[in-house]
Amino acid sequence: MARTADKTDIPRRLTEAGYQLFTRDGYNATGIQHIADQAGVPKGSFYNHFDSKEAFAAAIIRHYTDWVNDAWDQCLASAPAEALPAIQHIFARFIAHHAQTQCQGCLVGNFAAEVAESSPLCRDVLKASMADWRARLATLLRRAQDEGAVRRDIDALTLSTFCWDAWEGALLRMKVEHSVQALDDTVNLLLKQLLRP
Repeated sequence: MARTADKTDIPRRLTEAGYQLFTRDGYNATGIQHIADQAGVPKGSFYNHFDSKEAFAAAIIRHYTDWVNDAWDQCLASAPAEALPAIQHIFARFIAHHAQTQCQGCLVGNFAAEVAESSPLCRDVLKASMADWRARLATLLRRAQDEGAVRRDIDALTLSTFCWDAWEGALLRMKVEHSVQALDDTVNLLLKQLLRP
């Protein structure tokens, strides 16, 4: 295995390998040896950068959250100016991503189902990720309320929480049915009917 002078190379390779394996096989079925083999590094290198598999998983969740936030910002940059069409644009791009990745699902949702009970560290990172996403959507929903496109009898953060809960549930059904139809149905019901004034 080739050595590298770049001190970020091995942690980056481990993180990429961990993301791929956790997404495909889940947390419990993925061992540190699997991660090291996938990354092409000695197993001992793992412990030079991460204290434990749990700490590594928390880092993967943070990395995935940053990726989703970047994707959100990119979608928003190309979205229509009005808030509700912008929300529709973002979710349409997310649905297209899930179709392209063959319905693998959301790593945060997958980890929430698998490790939230057993790992307080991962649970705290998952909570922070979900809270951040709710706040992002709530900002757009408040704008949509101000524009008269979304109901005002429920505050934006409560609506955002409901939307994300529905989305994560639809992601689970997507994985079972291996189709993004559940995502399309859920987003259409939320944005075209339930959230309307």
